[in-house]
Amino acid sequence: MSEVRVRIAPSPSGNLHIGTARTALFNYLFAKKNNGKFVLRIEDTDAERTSQEYIDNIFDSLKALGLNWDEGPDVGGAYGPYTQSERFDIYPKYAQKLLESGYAYECFCTPEELEAEKEEATKNKKPYVYTKKCENLTEEQKAKLRAEGRKPAIRFNISKAQKAFHDTSILKFDDLVKGELHMDTSLLGDFVIMKSNGTPTYNFAVVIDDMLMKISHIIRGEDHISNTFKQILIYEALGAEVPRFGHLGMILAPDRSKLSKRHGATAVSEFVEKGYLTEALINFVALLGWSPSDGQEIKTVDEIAQDFRIGDVSSSNSIFEYDKLNWMNGHYIKMLDIEDLKERLKPYLTKYDLSEMTDAQYTRMVEVTREPLTILSDITDAVPYFFGETVEIDPKAQTEVLDTEVSQNVLKEFVKQAEGWSFDEETLHTKLEAFRAQFKELGIKPKITMWAIRVAVTGRTCGADMTAILAILGKDRVMKRVKMAMK
Repeated sequence: MSEVRVRIAPSPSGNLHIGTARTALFNYLFAKKNNGKFVLRIEDTDAERTSQEYIDNIFDSLKALGLNWDEGPDVGGAYGPYTQSERFDIYPKYAQKLLESGYAYECFCTPEELEAEKEEATKNKKPYVYTKKCENLTEEQKAKLRAEGRKPAIRFNISKAQKAFHDTSILKFDDLVKGELHMDTSLLGDFVIMKSNGTPTYNFAVVIDDMLMKISHIIRGEDHISNTFKQILIYEALGAEVPRFGHLGMILAPDRSKLSKRHGATAVSEFVEKGYLTEALINFVALLGWSPSDGQEIKTVDEIAQDFRIGDVSSSNSIFEYDKLNWMNGHYIKMLDIEDLKERLKPYLTKYDLSEMTDAQYTRMVEVTREPLTILSDITDAVPYFFGETVEIDPKAQTEVLDTEVSQNVLKEFVKQAEGWSFDEETLHTKLEAFRAQFKELGIKPKITMWAIRVAVTGRTCGADMTAILAILGKDRVMKRVKMAMK
């Protein structure tokens, strides 16, 4: 194939998983690196599990990550439709082609008969392989079975295809990621390509779709390796060019189990909702099985695409380290322009009345609270003391700080002196320095002095720069809170 064409083909039976997003990213990077096309196809043949909500989530999540497709259900293209349920009229004619060439045959076996075969294999301690009992049915036998009301499925003839295109039962292919892979196809058994209700199975539909959409490279998870051997034989039986395959290792949780909700967020939309920047998320996901040649991990998607080589992708499983993602996300938050950050934080500040603040005060609040943020939603619990007339005191801080005689003396003196202060940051910085020094001469550590004021004003022992807090709150609220903390 002269043009590189790759695809991502998610099933809309749930929100876009981070593993699928990684597969989409590697396909996208491969296309960009090779001046190719990135195609989105929706595989919605499982009607019971498919919903428009999940389709919308796939679209929104990929777009949020910046993985814009060249062809797809919403943008069209030369090889549509790009939604599998709209392609049902296509598959039967290719199944008929395989029937006519002898690479497929009708199977009239009932579920009960197939179950009996499986039980027999289990009893004999053998792996189950379909017995091919329907392979050589005569037309008369088929007519009789149809008269009984049986509707046939269509099975692919593995042994005939293998003999036609390969010398042995061992089928090999060169995987773009894992190198040479092989399987004894005699262990596969003749699998169904069209169900008795007329719908295609996954392995058949995906081959027809990829063939007609001229997909040149198929990059997907290693859980599809066993499917690949079946699909290669279907391509060959149809006389089609076989694409190149690359299979990615799994993404595992830190405990090396399958990544699941018990470890934290797993869907792209969940990460975004929690306050992960999509720029950081896509950067982090790119490093799950791939490393930049220059060792520099912080990169844009365009920079990663320039450096990306599918042969450099690790064939091993990758560990999803939430701590590293948090570190990287915090780094990206620190890199944001302050106006951009202000807008991104607003969805996480809805429980507060931002109209209490001027834009200058809001800007300053964000400036002094952004440093420890690892995700945007951290801001919710970082700033409650900036709002309202009063503040809720942490019980432990009340007991260990405010209730002490030293703290009460500090607060009394603070009220006395601060009444005459100007509450701009420059003045407050100078006044607080002198205030600390005054108590230091009495043998009280500056930290103890400032803790008393901080707990009275914020309700906690740690937080943003104290000078900035006092300036943003203003003299009236500060004095009110300090007086309420005094006994």
